[in-house]
Amino acid sequence: MTQIQAGWGAGPSARYEDLAERFRPVFREIRAGAPARDHDRRLPHAELAALKEAGFTTLRLPPEEGGHGASLLELFGLLIELSEGDPNVTNALRAHFGFTEDVLNSPHPHWRRQWLPRIAARETVGSGVSETGTAKVGSFDTVLKRCGDAYVLDGSKFYTTGSLFADWIHLAAVDEAGQPIGAAVPRRAAGVEVLDDWDGFGQALTASGTARFTGVAVEASWVNPDPGRFRYAVAFYQLVHLATLAGIGRAAAGDVARLVAERTRVYSHGNAARAADDPQVLQVVGRVRGAAYAAGAIALKAAEALQRVWEADRAGDAEGAAVAASVADVEVNQAVTVVTGLVLDATTQLFDALGASSTRRGLALDRHWRNARTIATHNPRIYRDRTVGDFAVNGAAPPRQYRVGEA
Repeated sequence: MTQIQAGWGAGPSARYEDLAERFRPVFREIRAGAPARDHDRRLPHAELAALKEAGFTTLRLPPEEGGHGASLLELFGLLIELSEGDPNVTNALRAHFGFTEDVLNSPHPHWRRQWLPRIAARETVGSGVSETGTAKVGSFDTVLKRCGDAYVLDGSKFYTTGSLFADWIHLAAVDEAGQPIGAAVPRRAAGVEVLDDWDGFGQALTASGTARFTGVAVEASWVNPDPGRFRYAVAFYQLVHLATLAGIGRAAAGDVARLVAERTRVYSHGNAARAADDPQVLQVVGRVRGAAYAAGAIALKAAEALQRVWEADRAGDAEGAAVAASVADVEVNQAVTVVTGLVLDATTQLFDALGASSTRRGLALDRHWRNARTIATHNPRIYRDRTVGDFAVNGAAPPRQYRVGEA
């Protein structure tokens, strides 16, 4: 069934359906097992392996580099569909797709030559940026020191989403002088330890816990020659969350519709002999579905802004790309509170169409709200409206970085 036939609207390109059909069988398998994985807290190793085998992790690579040449719009459309299956899996790949953008946009040919073949070979990258503890905002306690012709890495990270499943960990650190430096290190290198100690009530299967680095030998070729990120990085990483929320909305809409259709018990004070014919119940189902539709449409509209940055850079228009990147930050910021609110409300309201049995743990319907609520805590939405208001009133550009630490 195409997206149009399912009522979600046309895909973001003429070829989108052909591209999506390559991965939808894997998406369906991922969704079928999602409630049990959530209930049993079973990490999605097999599901991520199936996506790698299908070439999903190479989406953004040009065909001549072993990928599918997907546009950013196509990527985010597919991330919505994947998130309908299991948002944990999407979040586990967020750092990988961000690292891929870094490589594609890198001005250093040798860095691209090193990493494009690895990504094409289905190697994946996890996150090693955030820290807890006493590090100051904008700095890190993790240190990468020069040692002869190589480096030595020491430190600890948290929120290392996806790293437990990955081949590499992309991390941010400081050098001996306290200056920012970035590198990718093998997940299974000596001195690297990744723990499954993330205990959040949502997105519980993303392996977003601790990574420790003790005297890790880092080759000079693994150190990024440019510690900065690609122009649209802030917007990109947040938009992955919005696409994930849109997918959660779709999953919630599908579940409530299916369970209402199957429901045989009715309330004595209801409006019909079948729940499926009760207009008030149908209104709830429609409201949940409408929220999911709107969330997806908004996310893909924001993705157009990122695509404009990409195209300006490809055309060699650095000034135009810089302006487009600032506008992309505005568009994504404008979307955050709206999409978050739509999906949080929808994943609560769905229970109004069902009976008390809908709260049984085996159905795992609560996972939709738990996952959405957890994602909504990333880069808190309470600051987004203020940022957008400052742009609208004063012409102020949104922040170019989001960091957490002690003041």
